[in-house]
Amino acid sequence: MKNPTIPTAILTISIPLFAILVCLQSSSVSSSESSDPVPTPWPPQFHSILFMKNKTGFLQVTDLWYDWPNGRNFNIIQKQLGELLYDLEWDNGTSYIYTLDSNKECNVLHFSVGILRPDWLDGATYLGQERIDGFLCNVWTKVDFIWYYEDVVTKRPVYWNFYTGLSAQVMTFEVGAVLEDAKWQAPVYCFGEDKMKVNKIKSKDEYYSIGLGGRVDGISRGEYGGDSV
Repeated sequence: MKNPTIPTAILTISIPLFAILVCLQSSSVSSSESSDPVPTPWPPQFHSILFMKNKTGFLQVTDLWYDWPNGRNFNIIQKQLGELLYDLEWDNGTSYIYTLDSNKECNVLHFSVGILRPDWLDGATYLGQERIDGFLCNVWTKVDFIWYYEDVVTKRPVYWNFYTGLSAQVMTFEVGAVLEDAKWQAPVYCFGEDKMKVNKIKSKDEYYSIGLGGRVDGISRGEYGGDSV
């Protein structure tokens, strides 16, 4: 019996962050004026808990593990009163999107580029300062996809807002935290015979056409078709 794949009917909740961020990695954007502040690059390894909400009001908590030296990124996504979804991404472009419940659902995707680089915000346009969630932040935008808020004092990210209305509030940000290696292994049912044909993703439209657009709200992938900012 073939392993079940993640059903399309559940996949229309909201625009996935990595499908939005992919539009940033290959975009050529002129740098801000030299006198303007620039975004702090992401640390090579960190753990963050994100409270996320889309424009229709759906909520989730994303447990984000970013591990650039080992070429991997992990979003553990808890939908409000819903499923717990795992989005495991490798820098070779392979993503495993699965559950660990009795349904044993898994989709295997392949993107043309890997995870976001620590300096993925290079070239962002500085917009000034704004207070949000009680923090005074420097604010940047990049290619009209993301508005990025960083605490003026600590240089930690505070808030992200996307052109789709999807937002992420950064609840914790642990620099240097690393998830143990055993947790980075996708389950065995992601590697059955029916998984040998991997979905190769070249565009956001193609991503949605296979029924994944909206179920995964994570922070991760670079641009389809390029790896330079």
